[in-house]
Amino acid sequence: MKEYRLTDWLPTTKKEVELRKWEELDVIIFSGDAYIDHPSFGAAVIGRILEAEGLRVAIVPQPNWRDDLRDFKKLGRPRLFFGVSAGCMDSMVNKYTANKRLRSDDAYTPDARPDMRPEYPSIVYTQILKKLFPDVPVVLGGIEASMRRLTHYDYWQDRVRPSILTDSGADLLVYGMGEKPIVELAHRMLRGESLEEVPQIAYLSSKVTPQEGDIILFSHEECLKDKKKEAANFRHIEEESNKYAASRILQAVDRRTVVVNPPYPPMTTEELDHSFDLPYTRLPHPKYKGKRIPAYDMIKHSVNIHRGCFGGCAFCTISAHQGKFIVSRSKESIIKEVKAITELPDFKGYLSDLGGPSANMYRMGGTNQELCRKCKRPSCIYPKICPNLNTDHRPLMELYHMVDSLPGIKKSFIGSGVRYDLLLHESKDSKINQSAREYTRELITRHVSGRLKVAPEHTSNRVLSMMRKPPFAQFGAFKKIFDNINREEGLRQQIIPYFISSHPGCKEEDMAELAVITKRLDFHLEQVQDFTPTPMTVSTEAWYTGFHPYTLEPVFSAKTQREKLAQRQFFFWYKPEERRNIIGELRRIGRQDLIDKLYGKKK
Repeated sequence: MKEYRLTDWLPTTKKEVELRKWEELDVIIFSGDAYIDHPSFGAAVIGRILEAEGLRVAIVPQPNWRDDLRDFKKLGRPRLFFGVSAGCMDSMVNKYTANKRLRSDDAYTPDARPDMRPEYPSIVYTQILKKLFPDVPVVLGGIEASMRRLTHYDYWQDRVRPSILTDSGADLLVYGMGEKPIVELAHRMLRGESLEEVPQIAYLSSKVTPQEGDIILFSHEECLKDKKKEAANFRHIEEESNKYAASRILQAVDRRTVVVNPPYPPMTTEELDHSFDLPYTRLPHPKYKGKRIPAYDMIKHSVNIHRGCFGGCAFCTISAHQGKFIVSRSKESIIKEVKAITELPDFKGYLSDLGGPSANMYRMGGTNQELCRKCKRPSCIYPKICPNLNTDHRPLMELYHMVDSLPGIKKSFIGSGVRYDLLLHESKDSKINQSAREYTRELITRHVSGRLKVAPEHTSNRVLSMMRKPPFAQFGAFKKIFDNINREEGLRQQIIPYFISSHPGCKEEDMAELAVITKRLDFHLEQVQDFTPTPMTVSTEAWYTGFHPYTLEPVFSAKTQREKLAQRQFFFWYKPEERRNIIGELRRIGRQDLIDKLYGKKK
């Protein structure tokens, strides 16, 4: 086991800065999460990336914003800029349930304390820093800033808010995965150059000249007046997030313009390896000694093997943040990380996850890259799997074999979501089809910890189409394969499906039919979610505006508490306490046939 010193972490206090014999800091990062020096936590990644460029970086995790603000003053003024991130999640998703109830715990905080971050830390921290150090630039990053870079609907305040740049007063915003733009910004600042040309940033300007090829969105003020314009804007935002070479986006707000520069092209494997291979301790900062941080417990024995997701699910923010193009780490980089995990003192030989945003997209991408460069489809697999997509599972199986043969590894589990539509896909290449069959068997027999979680999300094909998910029949086909392989191998494993209620397009009878279908399949559902509108997804825009962003056709959504609870209760048809309400609800909508199917005909 490796012995660590306090200076193996980025400094968090004046004393730790002095231990490094630094007289001045270049960058100070304020984060809404606890400081865990691990590649799964954005503040640590950005800190390490800048450190690798020779800069002196400190992190102030979860500063106290309610006292005399000493946490914001203690490290003084950085030479280049303050970085601000709300953390790994949007703070409002972190703090509130889908029913707008305050959560009782916070997974990214020591001992899960729920009171260690404000609502909208990106805004609160920036406003404090701007008051204390008005002349020091503040650069926003992280998921909260990324998803709120333009006009967006905020479910918790039930209003349309402008770009977070407007509310916070920050100078710049880095969206998406920020390694490349943050390095470019730092170097330009050191050289005293203009920052406005840096890719993958957003900023406010009072004098911007539109150029040929720019996309000019409806202004924030127009969106406040007209929901259809708000919906129409989102199509452009999503398409540009998923293009290889995107356009610059402009949106007027309050006599100024939000300028969103196009993102960098996808990273190379070498660039991604560099980010993961930095000298992380992989541990929480020593100041949390004896305290449990649930988010760390969840990932400490897991390995992220790629970035990006080409699923394009309508309710998901992954592609808006990471893009649809898969960037895979090299096998060497992954093996190096697995070996580091085997040396952790509490590692017992079991990797909790060897995956990514989707478990089985490693090394997948377009066969003809030229076609990908022209494409603006938000999904490579909906409504049908793109004929240009290489769905070969062999590189992933090779990786599993390499990991499982390492000393100290007893078993590697696949905990992240498996796309069964990729496994069922019939390619023109028989070897690729064979690899999908082999992968499916290997996954089920060697990488499931008793329960395999998959996400059909609904049973109604009309609702699934709104979600950009495959027809429910594919889940049935996969379940049959799962059950057959378990029977053949003498295994007693369960498949655990995830479902969502109250998604745009979903009506009560869709949920009642979901109850009937899942009863027939002998499921007592537990992995369920009431749809939560989060900033900048197709589903959120449809839910708020009542129009589909791509067609501008009207879309029904359950909005009131009563409507949402009426839908959610159907998940739990098997609970005696729900039976009376469900029967009453089905009578109200005139569906006696569904009462009979759920509870049998009265004699």
